[in-house]
Amino acid sequence: MTPEEVGTRLISRLGDAEASVSAGDAFARATVDVPPGRWWAACQAAASPAGLACDFFDWLSAVDELDGGFAVVAHLWSTRRRDGVLIRTRVPRDAPELESIVGLYPGAAWHERETFEMFGIGFTGHHDLKPLLLPPEFEGHPLRKDFVLAARVAKPWPGAKEPGEAAAGGGKRAPMRPPGVPDPNEWGPQAGQLPERPARPARPARPARPARPAADMPGTMPVPEPPPAAETDGTGA
Repeated sequence: MTPEEVGTRLISRLGDAEASVSAGDAFARATVDVPPGRWWAACQAAASPAGLACDFFDWLSAVDELDGGFAVVAHLWSTRRRDGVLIRTRVPRDAPELESIVGLYPGAAWHERETFEMFGIGFTGHHDLKPLLLPPEFEGHPLRKDFVLAARVAKPWPGAKEPGEAAAGGGKRAPMRPPGVPDPNEWGPQAGQLPERPARPARPARPARPARPAADMPGTMPVPEPPPAAETDGTGA
């Protein structure tokens, strides 16, 4: 079936007037958008043998759309029909929550845990929404676009020394902040308490070097002068 036929078949099986289907080029998957309240029903219709017979769960993740909330996407595949579908929904930012599909696809358990951990999206009915990748004491959801990468501001850096610092003392170079980490004097517990760094003085401009004659350049050979023209007596001899 074409991606359009796959999406249309799922919507007809779901019987939801609010659902819609979109498909790109010939190699794209059909994308079926459903309301959050029909998320589980759409995945159940895709798994049903009378629907799309999607017996293989591939992955589930989310995208932070800022004011638009979070888009949650699941990719399901039919090993018999050899086609798949992307089921997508959107949950609000203030209360992001969906019904768990672990009862339909047990393989979604880790994916829902990771999505809960990284985006803060809850999945009702999941039996074990505990941290999967981060330590239990970690605060926040790092894949949200408003998450500040402030680990090196809130506490001392636990890793190796800055590049250029010797293992036993030596000259200390200015600390480097990776992208996304704010200035500790502008954000964090030490904001406004650190002395301002003195501006680095500008390097004096070097005087221009005088041009060297070509003959003085190393590796060059002097150009010989041409021989004088031969004198004649006017007879051509």
